[in-house]
Amino acid sequence: MLVGGGPVGASDLSQVLTIAPTIVAADGGAVPVIKAGLMPYAVTGDFDSLPKTLRDTLPDGLLHHTPDQNYTDFDKALRLIDAPVVVAVGCMGGRVDHQLAAFHTLVARCNHRCVLVGPEEVVFHCPKHIDLPTQVGDVVSLFPMARVTGRSDGLKWPIEGLDFAPDVFVGTSNRATGPSALHMDVPGMLVILPRRMLAQVTQGLADLPKPAQWPARAAQYTDPPQS
Repeated sequence: MLVGGGPVGASDLSQVLTIAPTIVAADGGAVPVIKAGLMPYAVTGDFDSLPKTLRDTLPDGLLHHTPDQNYTDFDKALRLIDAPVVVAVGCMGGRVDHQLAAFHTLVARCNHRCVLVGPEEVVFHCPKHIDLPTQVGDVVSLFPMARVTGRSDGLKWPIEGLDFAPDVFVGTSNRATGPSALHMDVPGMLVILPRRMLAQVTQGLADLPKPAQWPARAAQYTDPPQS
């Protein structure tokens, strides 16, 4: 579990703990973790939103200072975590710019499987192929962060033949006709599903075979030289 510095709902930590019991806090995300009586495995970030009084109570071995201002704390934390899937809370529902930055990171770090948990929905970057245990009538929204094409099974409005792009065509409020599946030709598509599907989506991403995963996009997202 990755806990960001945005709003964390009353049930967020307890629900996600049943799926992802190891906690990493991104900077100020340590505050709700500690308040809940939990101890993070690690705390990362530039520590500009981590109160010094709280920071001083944490063992030095938990603190991983990442001061690079070219990237968000969520982005830096995601790259430091080695796990089959990261389930992130505290990254949606707050400031719009922070939420958009988190969406950007999902695509920029498409080789990292990560699910963002919001108050009502979950969001993840679509792999090359994924089966979704949707039910009749479930909202399946598709939002492109780049030019994307693909195919679908089990959606009321199939996506084959559509040219998605953030400034051209988006897939808001599609509906499932039962179990569904998505097949993407290139990375860049975000999938938005009802929050009740969190555990199933997380397991589905964890079970992805290698051919269904996107490779790292090192050429486009190489860290700048450090002074």
